[in-house]
Amino acid sequence: MDNKQKALELGQKPVGQLLWQYALPAMVAMVASSLYNIIDRSVIGQVVGPEAIAGLGITFPFMNLSAAFGAAVGVGASTCISVKLGQRDYATAQHLLGNTVTLNTIVGFLFMAVSLIFLDPILRFFGASDVTLPYAREFMQVILLGNMVTHMYFGMNAVLRAAGKPRHAMYATLFTVGCNIVLVMAFVWWFRWGIRGAALATVLSQSLALCWQMWILSDKRELLHLKRGIYRLKADLVRNIIAIGVSPFLMQSTSCVIVIFMNNQFVRYGGDMAVGAYSIANSMVMVFFMFVMGVTQGMQPIVGYNYGAQKYDRMMRCLWLSIAVATSILLCGWALSMLFPREMARIFTTDPVLLEMAAHGIVLDMLVFFVVGSQAVITNFFQCIGKVKISIFLSLARQLIFLLPMAYIFPLFWDLDGVWYAMPASDFIAFSFTIPILIWHIRKFKSYGQKDNH
Repeated sequence: MDNKQKALELGQKPVGQLLWQYALPAMVAMVASSLYNIIDRSVIGQVVGPEAIAGLGITFPFMNLSAAFGAAVGVGASTCISVKLGQRDYATAQHLLGNTVTLNTIVGFLFMAVSLIFLDPILRFFGASDVTLPYAREFMQVILLGNMVTHMYFGMNAVLRAAGKPRHAMYATLFTVGCNIVLVMAFVWWFRWGIRGAALATVLSQSLALCWQMWILSDKRELLHLKRGIYRLKADLVRNIIAIGVSPFLMQSTSCVIVIFMNNQFVRYGGDMAVGAYSIANSMVMVFFMFVMGVTQGMQPIVGYNYGAQKYDRMMRCLWLSIAVATSILLCGWALSMLFPREMARIFTTDPVLLEMAAHGIVLDMLVFFVVGSQAVITNFFQCIGKVKISIFLSLARQLIFLLPMAYIFPLFWDLDGVWYAMPASDFIAFSFTIPILIWHIRKFKSYGQKDNH
């Protein structure tokens, strides 16, 4: 069977070719998503106004929280599917697909219901004012009504990558981005539906992409396909999905907490301009980090499959190659940020005060940026092989364990710069913790030979 052969290639094809084959589509999709976010904010800002942009900013932690629940199912399920395909346990992989659909439906509905009931208090907690609350509410009401579609769309994209179809996952993302841009221009620019129109564009574009994903996965010729008898939840499968999905869930959830806390620290020590500078610096960080996320998504099915197949040499080659690629990408980002911080900041603002603060912030924020890639890859690696506790610790280490206390203590000594210093300091300490943990587990693998010490 051709589709089964595609899955088997994960354990046969040269690792370098596989990583390129799987990571490149993911990177293209990530960059396309970043481009959409920039265009979306630009249209809303020009047509609706600056208050709408502020209201949209309030919704980011909310949407990250929704994405966290989606990741708990999507990433957990796709990792389990990769491992089962590596073990050639195709029946269990099929049931994992069905359970993914059911879990996404349940989790998406519950998140929608609870969030709609407590929408205003939640938005107030995230920082909405009397001015920004109406915009944030209008946007999130539509987004939440389509929440089940959003969860299912991201979950099915993860399944497509795990099933050996990275290009199809990329096509779904590119279609969503392209459709989103067209609909935003139509709904916001032409029909003047305001921020609600932007939310409707997002939900509709994801709905159309989801229909295409489901059509692909309904093909009985596919190795993994939707059919009767696979949707009933099985306790052992759900436990495995959630156990692995806990790591990305906590990472996304922690990001929400960190953004809220850091915004408060920047306001306290530098005012609104400092928050703007942090937003600009963070945007530049994400531009480069999106490529690393593409690498980690690309390595996931390769590592998961070969771990399941007990081909540990291929698994480790994929890990080292992913670390090298991620480090090279962020080394380029680090060099550009050290050499051209003002030029980077000028992309976002021409205000002289904000420009100066943002350029200074970019340099401080990205002082040790080149070590972040390896930490992200290694964290994802432990997730791929089912070592959930280690993955969770490494996911939380940088932000919750190190960054949060440092961002509180450092400003007591260095004022506003102390808030900036906390970020590279936490990056380096998290990296210093990650490397010895990886080395210890590599030695453990070697000492047990080809045995699974999970």
